[in-house]
Amino acid sequence: MRCEVVTAAGTAKVTDGDGPEGTGEGATGEEAEEARGTTPLPRPLLRSALALYLDLHAHPELSGHEHRTADLLAARLTDHGLTVTRAVGGGHGLVGVLRNGPGPTVLLRTELDALPVTEATGLPYASTTPGVMHACGHDLHIAAVTGAVALLAGDRDSWRGTLLVVGQPAEETLSGARPMLQDGRLYERFGTPDAVLAQHAAPLPAGTVAHAPGGAPLMAGSIAADVTLHGRGGHAATPHLTVDPVLMAAATVLGLQSVAAHASAPAEQAVLTVGSVRAGERGNITPDTAELSLTARAFTDSALDRLLAAATRVVRAQAAAAGAPRDPELTVTARSPALLPDPALTAAVRRAHEGALGAARVLDAAPTTATEDFPHFAAGGVATAYWLLGTTGVRQWRAARAGGGPVPPNHAPGFAPDVRAALPTGITALAAAARQVLGGRGNGSGNRNGETVPGGGGKAES
Repeated sequence: MRCEVVTAAGTAKVTDGDGPEGTGEGATGEEAEEARGTTPLPRPLLRSALALYLDLHAHPELSGHEHRTADLLAARLTDHGLTVTRAVGGGHGLVGVLRNGPGPTVLLRTELDALPVTEATGLPYASTTPGVMHACGHDLHIAAVTGAVALLAGDRDSWRGTLLVVGQPAEETLSGARPMLQDGRLYERFGTPDAVLAQHAAPLPAGTVAHAPGGAPLMAGSIAADVTLHGRGGHAATPHLTVDPVLMAAATVLGLQSVAAHASAPAEQAVLTVGSVRAGERGNITPDTAELSLTARAFTDSALDRLLAAATRVVRAQAAAAGAPRDPELTVTARSPALLPDPALTAAVRRAHEGALGAARVLDAAPTTATEDFPHFAAGGVATAYWLLGTTGVRQWRAARAGGGPVPPNHAPGFAPDVRAALPTGITALAAAARQVLGGRGNGSGNRNGETVPGGGGKAES
């Protein structure tokens, strides 16, 4: 995930400890909070959340296989007094419920899955699972949620209402949220929330959060599709007797590169990427088929529809030009709308973050063409707030700004959050946002001065 960040004062400035990022040297999370003038989190809480993060990072699990991750999250939620239900919507989705009298219902969502990426961070707690890595920060999200839940569960006098925690599988394949909501009847069974809150790790200065300006999208919508091209296999020495799907695939990939430019206006910020090409086993055998996987991204459904239609035309045209014996197959495997946080709820959450973290550490985020299936939680008009959580350590940030190498982004083998700064911020941001809706006091957040919180005031359904 990559985005540009601006503040009212211009460029974000970072002050922190001077130890190496990700190692825990230099300022601890508590010391960094004290330097910022914010209330430090309890040391036992931070140690517990950090231990969970290190465990999760070392043992990542791919989409649909998050059994150990779900077990760890369920155990933490149970320890804090939440009633946990497993297999919501099938798979490893889970929901924790903590009722604390009449009042609004707030849902905190975290993802469970990792990516098929081989880690190259050199960290002592690097992934021990070959070819799998938490390269998108979901381990950080889980640890932050458990820390926020610990704060809220340990201080129930500061809020009233119902806290829901959703552990969602299969976010990376954009196929986890919808089954929980539809097949799992999430809102029917556990109550329709007044607000759904989530955050996502991003290569911004650790210790900061970033919100989309009021009414602006934060992330693009997307379509994921798989393509199968059919040829006629044979011996590599007799290409005239074959229909080569490898050449067909190569031509198709090149043809797809022009789709975004010709199927959308430049201002629509559309992107189409082929991320996977699979064909054949040996250099002396022409295979029967080739497969492609692609994603299209844009900020409106109409732009996504045009991208998909244009991609379909290219795929069919290349197959026809190659004399394919069968029509190609293009299957949409996932679709997600653009992420448009609720403006009123976002404004309220932003105020809570400014109170909890300091206004200088709450930034504006430009729209990014990264995608999420989080927008499905807005079904039926539910208000959502979603922000970015900075993960880049001060040294790495300054080096990049000085013309050094770019900061490794999400999904890169070198993605390594500065957990000592990012984790306390993530915990504080979630807890402050939840209290903003649930009402009460605490750490710069809460329903202050009789202010009416957008989306708040409802009663949890049974």
